[in-house]
Amino acid sequence: MTQKNYRRTIQTSAPMSEAYSALTTGIALWWTSEAGKFEKVGDVAIFGFSGKNGYWTFKAIALEPNRIEWECVEALHIHEGKPKEIETEWLGTRTIWSIAESDGGTEIQLEHQGLTPNLLCYDICEAGWDMFFVDSLKAFLDTGTGKPFIGE
Repeated sequence: MTQKNYRRTIQTSAPMSEAYSALTTGIALWWTSEAGKFEKVGDVAIFGFSGKNGYWTFKAIALEPNRIEWECVEALHIHEGKPKEIETEWLGTRTIWSIAESDGGTEIQLEHQGLTPNLLCYDICEAGWDMFFVDSLKAFLDTGTGKPFIGE
């Protein structure tokens, strides 16, 4: 049986250009205030959570108006009470953001390739992406105010 990657889609009233900016240079406004940014393919950015739950480092693989792809090149996902293997489960995974015009706004699909239900972190990460992508990014694009993690 093939394990399915995490995948969600949101609809927003924002234009594609704003969605692209939010996923490249505005990540701190909806995911974590401790976020890097991507301005060109090959850029590497760190996304942290005040050392509490670790950090992830991503490399920009594709930065196109309708498709953005990041590859996780370093991972330290800390969760007390979970096996040590959880720390690097995102290593080598890829987030692929597909952006398309839709009903006067924009549709964004996130597929996190490699984030599958067989991973120790899946339930935690699914809930995290649902909170930050489905809720916070959508709120940011629709209202200008996201709900990112704010470090101490």
